Amino acid sequence: MQYTCAVPMCPIDQLVDIARTAEEVGFTSIALPDSIFYMEKQAADYPYTPDGSRMWDENTPWVDPLIAAGAMGAVTSTLRFYTNVMKLGSRNPLLLARQVGSVANLTNNRFGFGVGIGWAPEEFEWCGQPYAKRGKRVDEMIEVIKLVLAGGMVEFHGEFYDFDRLQMSPAPSAPVPFYVGGHTDVALRRAARVGDGWTSAMMTGEQLADTIGKLKALLAEYGRADAPFEFQAVCIDKFGVDGHRELAEAGVTDNILVPWVFEGLGFDAPLRDKQDSMRRFADTYIHSGWQQ
Repeated sequence: MQYTCAVPMCPIDQLVDIARTAEEVGFTSIALPDSIFYMEKQAADYPYTPDGSRMWDENTPWVDPLIAAGAMGAVTSTLRFYTNVMKLGSRNPLLLARQVGSVANLTNNRFGFGVGIGWAPEEFEWCGQPYAKRGKRVDEMIEVIKLVLAGGMVEFHGEFYDFDRLQMSPAPSAPVPFYVGGHTDVALRRAARVGDGWTSAMMTGEQLADTIGKLKALLAEYGRADAPFEFQAVCIDKFGVDGHRELAEAGVTDNILVPWVFEGLGFDAPLRDKQDSMRRFADTYIHSGWQQ
């Protein structure tokens, strides 16, 4: 099982140093969250809290995850990065293909594209995209982005997007992995059908084990049972070496954590405290040899 350090709601001026430390202590990846803006009033409930409220406010810092990946990639050489997850529904697929391809090239293929639909009607409508039919439109977006990133002269004529022959150069020298987020049956089917992996929001170990079982059945249904596939998990109730062992046994391949929050520090804790927390975490879990 690999370990990924997530950086939600982290002060922007800490990100580059956090990337350096993550690589130094042995994390495999950095997970980069996505939020375009904070709307004062929300038309829909946030789907990952019990009461539908958001865990941040108008002053919480966010940075575009693709720009962050480029900046953090420039000061590292082995650390990977992936969006966790980028909300596609409010964006344009050709512009995203240009950005994703650029990050993949600049990081020497150390970038994975975690994708979701998005939950807030305001993000769609205020960015000029319809909220209706968002799932089908995102399915088509994924198809478009993969097509363009594969390189060469391509064209596309779909229900939502239509363009004649074009090419974006240079194409990444290796395929960009797509990690599909979401907990609904539709999202799980999307992950099994077109994804190189699935990424969770906050779930219990029991929920993760159940979902991984469903995904394995769906992968078999789509004839992909033997295809490489990552199960990226954010678990809220499995702690300590024994808890991490249970996650690995359930099929989790990538354990996403925020070490300083794990230790009771805030999202805005001082950089040095976060770095010390990452080192303690690495000593306990990454370098302890518990998986051997």
